[in-house]
Amino acid sequence: MIAVLNIHERTLPAAPERVGDLIDSLGSDDDRLWPPDWPPVRFEAPLAVGVRGGHGPVRYQVSHYVPGQWVRFRFTGRGGFDGFHEFAVESLGPNCAVLRNTLVLRPSATRWLGWLLFFRVMHDTAFEQCLDRAELALTGRVARPVRWGFYVRLLRRLSAWLVPRWLTSPYASA
Repeated sequence: MIAVLNIHERTLPAAPERVGDLIDSLGSDDDRLWPPDWPPVRFEAPLAVGVRGGHGPVRYQVSHYVPGQWVRFRFTGRGGFDGFHEFAVESLGPNCAVLRNTLVLRPSATRWLGWLLFFRVMHDTAFEQCLDRAELALTGRVARPVRWGFYVRLLRRLSAWLVPRWLTSPYASA
């Protein structure tokens, strides 16, 4: 079985605790990490181990959580994806930290093509925008914001048409 390792990270000029606060806001009414132009991240309750949630058609459960430092989500949907994604803060000193999103995925044989043609580019764009949001929240600006290419815009239009509206909000806001 082929596995995917997909990492997005950004070094931020801020105390690790401030970066961790962004992770803790994920899926809340004050979410400062998830980009607003993607289907919102929603959880059935505030972040804690065992809480279920998702964004768009993607479903997961919090499998590990260290407030202010790390959260891991295990995929639970019937989409043929086995694995997890996580946000973590790595301290580089009192006023510098790395915010990292790691995806480890083992798509079923039938989902491998979907990952290559659809999910990868959407994932990459959304999670680079998360890093842009983190940079903006901590510094007031984004040095090199991610741009949506033609293919991302096309996929977004197709997914809005193909994915039923009820899949875009799995849980009420926490």
